[in-house]
Amino acid sequence: MFQNRWTALSDEELMKHIQSGQERALTELYGRYSKKLVRYFHRMLWKDEAMAQDFLHDLFLKVIEKPLMFDAERRFSTWIYSAAFNMCKNAYRKQSFRETAKDNFLPAAEIFQPDVDHKDFKKVLENVLTQCEESDRNLFVLRYELDIPFAEIASILECPEGTVKSRLFYLKKKIAHKLKAYNPAIN
Repeated sequence: MFQNRWTALSDEELMKHIQSGQERALTELYGRYSKKLVRYFHRMLWKDEAMAQDFLHDLFLKVIEKPLMFDAERRFSTWIYSAAFNMCKNAYRKQSFRETAKDNFLPAAEIFQPDVDHKDFKKVLENVLTQCEESDRNLFVLRYELDIPFAEIASILECPEGTVKSRLFYLKKKIAHKLKAYNPAIN
């Protein structure tokens, strides 16, 4: 019965309780978001599970230490994903990912083979996404893996919703072009 008190509250209401010092509300928020955020961090941080877990804990530590940073006018999910997105951007800067990543990838011709089994499609898609710019990969993960609505993605990325839709359109074309070697039927 005590647990029902927290599960019935919205994310924003839980944050109000956290802001007033009721840390048990944090347990509920953690339960709601930890798996999705770990998947997000894992995908964005070079598939490093330990780093993803560290980033998750750092993010919730920020929620504990600075709960007043949450703006009650925003949705909690938008706020938490914006914070996660910014943490990833900082990690990219620190590790100079862009310069080293381009040197470590195989050319597309070496990755794609027309006789690849359908079971391997996910691996091929992973390789394509790994070659994408950090911003494109982030957009793909937010929309297609975490199923976040366009409006919320726009808020997270701080750009108009139309820009999000346009970037996704061109990203899908780019991915389809790279997957053409995998399936020549793709136009």
